[in-house]
Amino acid sequence: MPTALKPILRLSDVSKEYAVGDRRIPVLRNIHLTLHAGAMVAIVGASGSGKSTLLNILGCLDRPSSGTYTVADRDISALDSDRLAELRRAYFGFVFQRYHLLPMLPALKNVEMPAIYARTPSSERRARALELLNRLGLAGRAEHRPHQLSGGEQQRVSVARALVNGGKVILADEPTGALDKTSGREMMEVLLELQAQGHTVIVVTHDREVAAHAERIIELSDGRIVADRPNPRNPGCLPVATPAAGAGRAGPEAPRAGVLESVVEAFNMVRLEMASHRLRNALTMLGIVIGIASVVAIMAVGEGAQRHMQETIGSLTSRLVEIHRGSGWGDSRASAIRTMLPGDLEALREQRYVAGATPLTRASLTVRYRSAHATALVSGVGEGFFKVRNVAVAVGRAFGVDDIRQQSPVAVIDQQARRKLFAATEDPIGKVIIVGNIPCTVIGVTGPASPESFREQELNVLIPYTTAGVRLFGQQHFESITVRLAEHEDGSLAEKSITSVLSYKHGAKDFFINNKDALANAYDESRRSIALTLSLIGSIALLVGGIGVMNIMLVSVTERTREIGIRMAVGARRRDILKQFLTQSLVLCLIGGVFGLLLALASGYLYTAFVKEARMVFTAGAVTAGVLCSTVVGVLFGFLPARQASMLSPNEALSRD
Repeated sequence: MPTALKPILRLSDVSKEYAVGDRRIPVLRNIHLTLHAGAMVAIVGASGSGKSTLLNILGCLDRPSSGTYTVADRDISALDSDRLAELRRAYFGFVFQRYHLLPMLPALKNVEMPAIYARTPSSERRARALELLNRLGLAGRAEHRPHQLSGGEQQRVSVARALVNGGKVILADEPTGALDKTSGREMMEVLLELQAQGHTVIVVTHDREVAAHAERIIELSDGRIVADRPNPRNPGCLPVATPAAGAGRAGPEAPRAGVLESVVEAFNMVRLEMASHRLRNALTMLGIVIGIASVVAIMAVGEGAQRHMQETIGSLTSRLVEIHRGSGWGDSRASAIRTMLPGDLEALREQRYVAGATPLTRASLTVRYRSAHATALVSGVGEGFFKVRNVAVAVGRAFGVDDIRQQSPVAVIDQQARRKLFAATEDPIGKVIIVGNIPCTVIGVTGPASPESFREQELNVLIPYTTAGVRLFGQQHFESITVRLAEHEDGSLAEKSITSVLSYKHGAKDFFINNKDALANAYDESRRSIALTLSLIGSIALLVGGIGVMNIMLVSVTERTREIGIRMAVGARRRDILKQFLTQSLVLCLIGGVFGLLLALASGYLYTAFVKEARMVFTAGAVTAGVLCSTVVGVLFGFLPARQASMLSPNEALSRD
């Protein structure tokens, strides 16, 4: 006795209309249909009768305009696009007239594709795909691409793809339409075998010989069912056999691949697609290469220019505030003002905005060592002079607080004084020189002079200001005091506070202030302006490259519309399509970014070879910015094409030429 077949698909009063301008064109009208598990059903009718539209609705590639369609008692109208993709992936298998194999993938990868979207582990899906290909007589053709296969072989690959996730319901749209008679008969034998194994097989055909193999024939005309009858040449229903392994396997119940494997698979898909369109992808990357190279090179040029400025004039813009006697430069009464005393120095050091302070009293005196003598600028300074003026002691030491307090007869000389007074091989440390009329022991030699340290073209000798004032100059007052401001302190506010403190102590404002911090602010502002200008220039180049990526990706979406439809038909969700196109865009931009960095480094080498006055300085920040820029460009400019691809409906995508 035949086994009663279980209802599996049910359409109730289903209609489908398409909008053409302001008109609504009906394609299906009031379809009532119930299909059973394990049956083979043929849908026949003239061209334009609605056969393919009905098949698309049955396979959840399209939605009805009205009516109800249930799959295993699930109303598809309540399912979103991801749930429909899951249903197509786990429940249906598609066999198309034009095969719809992806040309860049070998047969094995085409068969594996639905299992990839089901996140089946790679080892399991590969074994399943090979088993199906072997069963369908394609054991030696697994690594052949579609163009290397005959029509019959391509159709069998599409059957294997339909079965890899189980394929409870096989939907075949004109499965023999593109085949010769021999291949067509072989295909029908495959479908009959699948039906015998428990699969439900629904065939759309205009070929009466193909329909003759079905148990039930449904005839459409002008979108209506005009006949629904058992096949007199194949009466009755075949008993439902034990399903083939995996025939009813649903995707969600299968083992899931890990996130890492899913990401790797996405990159593999991108790699294959890029390999099949090398020239187009190379031209796309060229824009990114130029853009990233421009950004990194311009940042390197800017960094080199800023360092050159820092080396040449940066020391003049340090956070120094100089306090001088008198009302301004050239004040003839300044030398008579003797109110700038050690108490002022201590009062300034106590201010929170002061990082260091040093007095200065100086005169040109004769300095002698044995038979050598020279005129030097002798400066009485505090122990803070070396920090405030950025003077490094290359040999020996600087004098300290004890030397100041004890009025020690010690001296620190500069490089020019050393060369003038001592032989080239002689160590000056510990030697006694005569400064004016007092002997001083040399305890240190400064390093190379900077513009803020000493006057150019002069020999310089530094001694404690207490020693200079009492034993050399015969005075307690200072000519000036130099203050270094603490980091992040406002120079103008500090100047006002210094004026207030000293005016109170002196009882009058008998001094003026030379605030070099204002120059530092102007210098920093210039640096920022240069950096901003260069960044804007580089950004324009990068923007052009990004627009090129977006245009190429939009072209890619247009060219690959049918591929998108195929992927959706076998179970890809919208986010899978979005991820694939975003990944492709990101990979293109990252590869372009790497080549852009290499091009920038090469340009730096050439720049240094031919331009001696300046250099390009590549920093970790510039390289990081290049990588980040390429990533951001890939995501931002790839998102619109990727989203456009993901929003296509499977039916619309498959119908595009």
